[in-house]
Amino acid sequence: MSAVYRIFGSEMSPYSVKVRSYFRYKGVPHRWIPRTPAVEEEYKRFAKLPIVPTVATPADEGLQDSTPIMERVEAEHPEPSVHPADPALRFLSELFEEFGDEWGNKLMFHHRWWDEVDIAASAQTLARLSAPKAGEAEIAQRTAMIRERMTGRGHFVGSSAATADLIRAYLNELLDLLEPHFESRKCLFGGRPSFGDFGLSAQLYEASVDPTCGSILKSRGPNTLAWCHRMLEPRDDGPFESWESLAPTLKPVLAYIGRYFLPWTAANAKALAEGAAEFSVDLAGKAYVQPPQKYHAKSLAVIRAKRAAVGDPGLAAILAETGCEPFLAGA
Repeated sequence: MSAVYRIFGSEMSPYSVKVRSYFRYKGVPHRWIPRTPAVEEEYKRFAKLPIVPTVATPADEGLQDSTPIMERVEAEHPEPSVHPADPALRFLSELFEEFGDEWGNKLMFHHRWWDEVDIAASAQTLARLSAPKAGEAEIAQRTAMIRERMTGRGHFVGSSAATADLIRAYLNELLDLLEPHFESRKCLFGGRPSFGDFGLSAQLYEASVDPTCGSILKSRGPNTLAWCHRMLEPRDDGPFESWESLAPTLKPVLAYIGRYFLPWTAANAKALAEGAAEFSVDLAGKAYVQPPQKYHAKSLAVIRAKRAAVGDPGLAAILAETGCEPFLAGA
């Protein structure tokens, strides 16, 4: 039995990059295995669902879903910890991780598969990654197949002609808020990566490798882009900060989460519970419409349970001030 974890992933998968960055920071022995036909038989031994990342443990157990993978490994390899000791900051870090996975993915996925320049680049990159030694005819065939499959999945993240301008505005606003925060610190909560850093940075890193978002990040978010690159090989460059030192630039980002992400995910869960085929939610005065998705509701229930487990009055005040608390306290 090998003592090394095996990560089956893709360079174009934010969740794969997230897990790989986490393993690198933790110093846990692992091997990165790009998912290609050459390893498909081994991959299928561990994958219950055809998704990446899929992690094979040293005990030959298969793990899937990036957040549970990290939580499992963190429990077994607690140092260096990715959780601030302060309970309020730990929860905020976990909230950022959820925000990155669910809202950050919306921003990345929409832009990757919306404009023709991004569709063409992404489909061909994925085709070549899936078959690195294939000839041009096979690459062209794979590119066409990937293009058709992925451009038909926009409804999963609410990408449509009706929401395209809104999603672009959401991305721009988020970058404008993150820029001053990363002007003088390495990571979201100080000098070392937290749980939340892995979730959000991976989505924005993936956005940065695409033509449209790459140009946006280079021009509008250079500090944020530098953070994304640091998180590919994260390291401990100092302690976690206190809320008092973080608040001037982190509170506006939390207010963004309370303004957009949490109302959206709460509305999604409500629509799903009611059996609605579509839902509309008012986000900062503009209607955002999409079909409900099951996974978002599942992860919202998890983050609400984590919130309920923290009785810190300081956390309650932070969440109330940023508009987050009503959505996290919901049933």
